[in-house]
Formats: sequence, structure tokens, C-alpha cells
Amino acid sequence: MMLTVLITGASSGIGKAFAELFARKGYRVILASRNEGKLSELAEQLERKYGVETISVAVDLADSGGPEQLYKELRLQQIAVDVLINNAGIGSFGKLYEMDVHSELAMIQLNVHSLSHLMMLFLPDMVQRGSGRILNVGSTTSFYACPLSANYSASKAFVLSLTEAVASELQGTGVSVTALCPGATGTDFFRRAKMENQKIAKQEATMTPDKVAEIGYRALMRSKTFVIPGFQNWLLAQAPRLFPRRFVTKITRGVLEQKL
Repeated sequence: MMLTVLITGASSGIGKAFAELFARKGYRVILASRNEGKLSELAEQLERKYGVETISVAVDLADSGGPEQLYKELRLQQIAVDVLINNAGIGSFGKLYEMDVHSELAMIQLNVHSLSHLMMLFLPDMVQRGSGRILNVGSTTSFYACPLSANYSASKAFVLSLTEAVASELQGTGVSVTALCPGATGTDFFRRAKMENQKIAKQEATMTPDKVAEIGYRALMRSKTFVIPGFQNWLLAQAPRLFPRRFVTKITRGVLEQKL
């Protein structure tokens, strides 16, 4: 029986890496993103390379109606989703009082509201079937406050908290949810967040999207509640447990302020 995976934010970065990984494993792959051109190109590549059915759905999940639109489109095509990769997300950089309000709210809509909305739409079907997996992409900033990316780090803290709570609720249902919390990854993230001139964007510890996706996939299949790729990133996530939170916040700000 062919399994189906739905990947949001699939046109680039970690989402694209997940699409390649699941296609390689023989899944029917549903690609969701607002970049219709990139989606179509990726769908053709996956079908040609792996011979799997690939469906692209152009949808803007930064719009409040995006999740419902995506869910209804798949219901209309009578497609049951076995695995949901909640990857779509963006970042921002700067002092909150200087940020554009509408851009920040759009980020919160995408990182928080849409992620939770998609879970609430697809989980009942999974629980009814007694099987399913969801992976939510968080960040190492899920574990600590991050000045100069205040709303972003808060949104990723939400992702981890939601995942841990729902993972407990799902015990005994046959359905699992996992949070993938990577550190700096070699994607378009820093450019889109206007952080390309910050030192962290070029740090040597940056992981590749393929490596992050592989680690996330293994954790998902083992039904782990969360996973932090890389030992250095794991250490960073422990900082609030080992040092005063005010100290961790100060250090985090210092790291983000460093320019090339």
C-alpha cells in the first residue's frame, strides 16, 4: 500500500530535502508552497528520478484561509495523508519596536497559526484510522528567548510546547507527533530573514538540509517527541537549564549582533 506524505514549505531548503527523502522511499509526495513555479519543477524532478506520484498544491499558508484551502483540496481529491511535515516557516531580524507590524503578523500566522491549524485538520482523520505521523519543524530557539528575533523564537517555542503536549494526548492512538529543532542550516533562511550580514549565517557549524531531514525522518519513524540535530546544537538547547535565563538571553543577543 502506497503511503502519502504532505510537505509544506516544500519548494526549498529543509522542505525540499524532505520531499527528496520521502520520494526516494517510495511515498506519494504532496508538495505545498506558494511558489507554484518551483513546486512544479520539483514535482517533475521527483517523478522522473524516483517514479513516484507527485502532486503540487500552490497555497499561501501565511494567509489565514490557507490551511483550510489545502485540506479541502486534498479531501476533494480523496487523498488521505499518512505523514504531515509541517515545515513552512519564515524568520525575521531586528528590534521588535522597529519591525513592520504586518510582516511580523504574517510570520506568526505562518509559524504558529497555520501549523496548529493543519494539525487540527489532519489529526482527527489520522486518529480515526489509528495511524499517522506529524513532524513539526521548530528550532534550537524553541528552547530559549532570542533577542532581535523575538517573535520568531517565540513562535518556535510554541511549536515545541504544542508538540510535546499533543504527543502526550496521542498516546495509545497509533498516531505520533515529533518536533525537529535544528540549529543554523544551509538554506535561504538567513537571506529571507535579512540576516545575511550576520556572522551566524556563515558559521562553520551550519548543517545541510539533507542531513537535517535525515535526522528528522529517523526521529519521526521512531515516534520521538523531539530531536535536536547535532551535538553542538544539543548543547545550546541545554543552556537555559545550566545558566540563568537572563545570561543566556544576553549571550544569544551578542551572537546575533556579530557581523561579518
